[in-house]
Amino acid sequence: MLDYLNDIDTTALLVVNGLHDTFQDALWWMVSAKWSSLLLVLALAWILLHQNRRHALLVLTMLVLAFALADQISSGLIKNLVERLRPSRDPSLGTLIHIVNDYRGGMYGFVSSHAANSFAASTLIALVMHRRLITLSLFIWALMQCYSRIYLGVHYPGDILGGICVGLLVGWLIWCLMRWIQCRWHLPQGHYTPLDATIMASSLAVTLLALLTASLLPTL
Repeated sequence: MLDYLNDIDTTALLVVNGLHDTFQDALWWMVSAKWSSLLLVLALAWILLHQNRRHALLVLTMLVLAFALADQISSGLIKNLVERLRPSRDPSLGTLIHIVNDYRGGMYGFVSSHAANSFAASTLIALVMHRRLITLSLFIWALMQCYSRIYLGVHYPGDILGGICVGLLVGWLIWCLMRWIQCRWHLPQGHYTPLDATIMASSLAVTLLALLTASLLPTL
């Protein structure tokens, strides 16, 4: 059964990784980079600046905790327990994998910390702000981050699915903790408006436009 699932995982990886061209190499390389989320982070900061100070501080604290917990569970615990080689590090795949900019990542890939971290943050913020457009924007971006890792050949789809599960669970648990803290100490709730949702969606749209434009330059 495990061999069968591994074959499916490998086949799916090779399909996605095999779609490579100059444009996509540039696009997914930039999507995977940490700085690519800068505009969304700035939009989030702007939104929180217009909230009650104690509420904003609590949200930021919970976000840091969600990131730290998701990262430790994925990279510090599961990867070292499972020790599944990344496809980019697996000798059996040899030249079948297309490597971008000679980037191969660490030795082990299950579960993906990119997926765990992005989904933990997205889940927490979506539950806190409770705006459909914000939720949609965050999860589109998180899924793009996940796809980029498969395209770059540093994660199997199974690594990504595992990371998503970790992220969703961590995000929900931290939200539950936040709600308990708010009730226990009678802290104010946030008030998020349609304008906040528009700001977040616009930051995603500008980010995508900038990445697409930058990715097209090498092909011109």
